[in-house]
Order: sequence, then C-alpha cells, then structure tokens
Amino acid sequence: MRIAVDSGGTFTDAVFVSGSRLAILKVPSTPRNPADAIARVLERVLADHPDAAGSPLELLYGTTVGTNALLERRGGRVALVTTAGLEDVLEIGRQARPRLYDLFVERAEPLVPRERRIGMRERMGPGGRVRLRPPRAELARVVSRVRAARAEAVAVCLLFSYANPAHERAVGAALAAAGLPCSLSSQVLPEFREFERTATTVVNAYLIPVMGRYLGQASKRAAEAWTSPRATAARVRVMQSNGGIVSAAAAAREPVRTILSGPAGGVLGAEYVAEVAGFRRVISFDMGGTSTDVSLLDGAPRATNEAVVAGLPVAVPVLDIHTVGAGGGSLARFDRAGALRVGPESAGANPGPACYGRGERPTVTDAQLVLGRISPEGFLGGEFRLDAGRARRALEQVLRAAAAGPRSVEEFAQGIVDVANAVMEKAIRVISVERGYDPRDYALVAFGGAGGLHACELAAALRLPRVLVPRLPGGLSALGILRADVVRDYVRTIHLAALPQQQVRRRLAILFSELERRGARELAREDFRRRADIRVQRFLDCRYAGQGYELTVPASGDFVRSFHRAHQQRYGHSDTSRVVEVVNVRARMAGLTPKPELERAPRAGASPDAAQAGRRRVFMEGGWGLARFYERSRLRAGNLFRGPAVISEYGATTFVPPAWHGRVDAYGNLLLGMGRR
Repeated sequence: MRIAVDSGGTFTDAVFVSGSRLAILKVPSTPRNPADAIARVLERVLADHPDAAGSPLELLYGTTVGTNALLERRGGRVALVTTAGLEDVLEIGRQARPRLYDLFVERAEPLVPRERRIGMRERMGPGGRVRLRPPRAELARVVSRVRAARAEAVAVCLLFSYANPAHERAVGAALAAAGLPCSLSSQVLPEFREFERTATTVVNAYLIPVMGRYLGQASKRAAEAWTSPRATAARVRVMQSNGGIVSAAAAAREPVRTILSGPAGGVLGAEYVAEVAGFRRVISFDMGGTSTDVSLLDGAPRATNEAVVAGLPVAVPVLDIHTVGAGGGSLARFDRAGALRVGPESAGANPGPACYGRGERPTVTDAQLVLGRISPEGFLGGEFRLDAGRARRALEQVLRAAAAGPRSVEEFAQGIVDVANAVMEKAIRVISVERGYDPRDYALVAFGGAGGLHACELAAALRLPRVLVPRLPGGLSALGILRADVVRDYVRTIHLAALPQQQVRRRLAILFSELERRGARELAREDFRRRADIRVQRFLDCRYAGQGYELTVPASGDFVRSFHRAHQQRYGHSDTSRVVEVVNVRARMAGLTPKPELERAPRAGASPDAAQAGRRRVFMEGGWGLARFYERSRLRAGNLFRGPAVISEYGATTFVPPAWHGRVDAYGNLLLGMGRR
C-alpha cells in the first residue's frame, strides 16, 4: 500500500490507489505534532479499506516541519566550526541590500551567534593542496569548545573543502567519536562561494534535531496506526525540495533538502495534469489554507540553486517556487492608516477561520462564504460543515471597529478577496513577467482547497487565456508526491573554460562518471540496482568569464550555444564572442517509481443538468445574483457549462464568474475560458 501524505497548515491531505482508482482523504492538521495527523490518515484508510491491513506500507510524506522551524526559529542549538578568520562570514553575507533605498532594513539574525562560531587553525589551498594540516591538539580543542557550547548539532564549513574535504572529514570523525551529530559542507553542498555554503550547512545542522525527532515520531506513529504485522518494516520516504523523494534516514541527515517539500509535490502534480490535458506551458497556482505557491513550467518544472527561505539562503537544488502568505486562512485586518491588509498571518488549523467554529477573526475563507461562493454544506462531503453566521459576525466586528471602510459586509468581503488576489497576482508576475515570460502564453493550473475560488479572477487580471482546475484539486500535491521518483543531486565545482570543446568534453565525461558512480551506490541502498530503473540527467552551470553568477543548462549537445540562448532569455542580451566558463557540473540521478494514472471520466452528453444542486445567491460584480451550483462528482466528460457557477467537491470549490465558460475533459479536469459559448 503506497500512501502519499501532504501536511499543510490547515489540512493534511492523502492520496492513494484504492483498487484501480485514485482516492483522496483530508483530515485537519495537528500543528503541535504533525505525526498525529498521519496516524489519523492511516486509521481512516484502514477503516474504509480493511483489506489493506495485510499489506506492507510505503508512506510518502511531504512536510512543512523544516520550513516552520526556520520561520519560527525553533531549530536545534548549533555550533559552527570554520577556518580561523572566517567566523563572521555567516553574518557578513554578501553585503547586498535587499531594498536599495530602505535605510531601516532589518536582516535576519544568524542561526549561530558569535560565541558559538569556532575558528580552527587549518588551511587548504584553492586547488585542494594542503597548506596547514590541523594537529590532533587542535581537533581536541575544537571538540572541547563544541561541548562547552552545549550544541545539539555542529556545522563544519572549512575553506576550499569542496576541492579537498580531508580536513572536514577529520573534524567530522573527531566530533562523531565524541557523540556529536555534525553536517559537513563537503557533503551537504560541495560548491564554491563561502557564504552560501556556510549558510546552507548551518541550516542543515539547525534542522537535524527537529527533523530527526519528527521523522522518528512519524515512523513510529505510522507503524502503530497500520495494523499489519509487517508494519514495523514499513518504508517511509520524504519529499524533497528538488521534486524527488528520499528515504527518511537520508532526509534526517540532510533536512535542508526538504524545506519546500509540500509545494514541490504540487508542482509535480500540476506538471502531470497539464500533460494529460494537453497543455505544455502552464503556471501552477497552489492556494491552501496558509500560503500560496506559484511556479512556471515550460514542459518541465524549473529548478534553482538560489532559494531564500525565512531570509536565509539555501543553495541546494530546489524547484523554482515562489511563496506568498495568502491562503484561505489568511487573516484580514485594517492597519493604523486604515488600509485593508490580508495575511501573511494565518488562522491555521487552530483556531482556523471563523466559519470552522472556533476562530474569532475573519479570513479569506470567511469572506468567500459570506459572498455565497462556498456551499453552506461545507467541505469533505458534508463532514466539515461551515458556520456562515459566525463568519458574517467576524467580518461585522472588524468592520465596526474600523474608523473608515466599506459600507456593507459584502463590500468588505469583496475587498478581502480583491486584496488577496492582488498579493497572488504579484507572485505570478514575479515568476513570469519579471523573468522575461509573457503570462498570456500560459494556462493557469489552479489547485489546493482555495485555488479554484480565485483562479478565474487572477487569470482575467493577468490575461491568461485558460484555467485548468484538475481532478482532485484538494489533493494534487499529495498526488505529485505519490508520482515522485527517488532523486539524488550531485555537484562538483571545477572552473573550466569551455574551449577547446573536445578537451573540455573529455574532462566533463570523467567528472560526470565519478558523480554517477556515487549516485549508483546510494540508489542501490534505496533498492534501485538495475540500470533500467535509473534515469540520469547531466547539467552544467555556465557563465561568461568574469561574471559573478551562472545559468544552468543541459550538458548534452552544444551546451555553449544553449548558454547563449539562456542568457538572452534571462537578461535580454548575449555575446557569442566572450569566453564561456563551466563553473559546476551537476548530475541528477532518479530511481524510477510506479506512477498511478488518472482514470478516464465517465462520458455523458453536453448538458450538466444532472449535476446541478440548484441556484443560489452569490455576490459578484458589485451585487447579488443567481449562480448555478454543481456537484463535481456528478459532472461527466463532455459536459459544458457557463458562469456564474459554483462547483463543489470533496476538499475544494471552484467559482466560475459571469462571462466565463467551461467544459469537462476526458479525465474529469475542468477547462475554463473567458467569453460565452
């Protein structure tokens, strides 16, 4: 039994194969101990499918534990061991100003304070030649300092260790002998650039105590909840930020690779449904209860090594995802100047939006309910009923306290939706317009519990021609996790001019072979031993000689020409007369896993009348009007409909405004467009 679980801020979603069909299950998240929600998911699966109790379990998990630990600064107590003289690299950073003209920018505090940064007398040359070998007495002094600091984990980042890791390994061995868990930069990120390498290694060490405890609890609770006698041998794998899964043991050693775990699953899910629906260029729009994640896909997800999470650089490969604090649970308020603000604060799972029965402050979900765009019967097939009266009272209370504001509760609710849309529209512009892509060339894939409520309005504002609301939108991130391969990324810094190309290619072939041999050994430990079960991708980080940053291009074919094209696309110019330098070689090794498919939807005529649940009042375009309400489970392939309409289903709702039309494709996806048909 393979079950994929995506732990969100408000709901925990699960997708699994029941017979030959994909099934979805949602339970409220348990922020204090996310493992409790996993246990609840498994108990529900066994209750609904008792025949699965005799099956061994493979649990695939997307988690926000690492991200939340960084945001809330509740990771482990970390010490940093670095080359003497470089103790302050972590705090000096790049000297780059995040906002050029803001004189009051507050930088994020470093995860390791000055008193726990330990300089070590050693020196490695830039080419990997030893200049000063640390004596045993120096290693003993470092271990003593770390013990005195009462560190739970240690980050070790020595100068030029990416060229020769011998000194880092010696420090690591001394710390391991003393029973101190450590992260070596030569293992976590063997690349040049001291600040990024140090910061990423420190983040990894910072998360080791948290993720170690959490994954241990999750594995234990999974085994307890799954009543099979073979449950103790269940395999647990964790989603990584790079779009692949990895064993729980590997994730516990390198938790920095899991900080965008859940959103990465959403990108994979969007890629899959776009493919079956016939779209190549799409923008994924994942709106959950706490945040919204957007990404641009041109046939395949894009990856980056320049992510910033909670103000901290993380240079391991991650899917190129932009996140904003706007979700269904985002809180609405008026600031001291009387301006309406929505998010980034969220009601989360506890207490949740006011309409969930415990919250007191209005959220985006409450606003949508007051506008009539969410069925009053609620979510999860009627299991999770909503309190429309409580939502309205929460909005009224804030409106009464405001010095000035909208004249009615409905206008206030519409204002909340409009502000949330503006935040999300800006996020989509960041990953498209600001990077040289015209959003009009893309379709919007909207998912998450709240994605379909906002998708059409966002598409109209950005002039995107199509909206795709996939089947199982509330569980698409979990579906992406269920379809993910086991992936390991490897990198090596070389600094090599790309001329003459024949000699360069021979050198690159040797380097790739070394990385791939290491990858084959590690994938063998994940039970991928046949060459046919492993896919290898090769990439190069290139730049013009003298530049400070690189672009990643495929290593196949004429990579120099590919770099010129990529530079033209990203920066608007290229120079074929300049020497191109290869800075890093990258190998991506994937162990191929089973891929569940969406089954075809039942076929019917063009009329969706059988799926109608009547007409109800909805606030739209400044006033109340009637809209058709549909049960999505009763829609059939080929059904045509037009707005205004509300389409309800287990775990999600879609709002189709006036002047929009839609149809159901062969796989049950909703394809929406502007104009009447």
